[in-house]
Amino acid sequence: MGAVVLLVAGFFLVFAYSQADLGAVRGYTVKASFLSVGGLPNGGEVRINGIKVGSVIDQVIDPASFEAVVRMSIRPDIHLPDDTVAVIASDGLLGGKFVQLNPGRSGQTIPADGTITNTKNFQSLEEMVGKIIFLATDSGGAKPGGGPSPSGEAHDK
Repeated sequence: MGAVVLLVAGFFLVFAYSQADLGAVRGYTVKASFLSVGGLPNGGEVRINGIKVGSVIDQVIDPASFEAVVRMSIRPDIHLPDDTVAVIASDGLLGGKFVQLNPGRSGQTIPADGTITNTKNFQSLEEMVGKIIFLATDSGGAKPGGGPSPSGEAHDK
């Protein structure tokens, strides 16, 4: 009876792994440099519009610039324009990190072993809260184009 239970459990593990799309994507490699990757895991997903199109292969520090260089494998049927933007994103507060690609409109594509030059760094929750607190407590005066004019009239934009 124990062998039957182990066999059924093994079947469910194999089934779950095959359906979960957890395997690494095989394709061409591209890399991107970031100041902060915020705990992005090797093997993490690379997505376009929420759809997995690649996997993070590895991450290294560039000894000259001290930036984190992330190497990714992208599906061979996806041809990224050379003005694509790579962003380190998160699945909510407790979710994992992934690379979000926002393709541009350029007619030129990034070749295999090419580099995504447009990147946005990961911002932690603490950094975002700090910015909000700074904006809320900033007493720098009125913003340009807002508030009353010297004659007392409000500006509409």
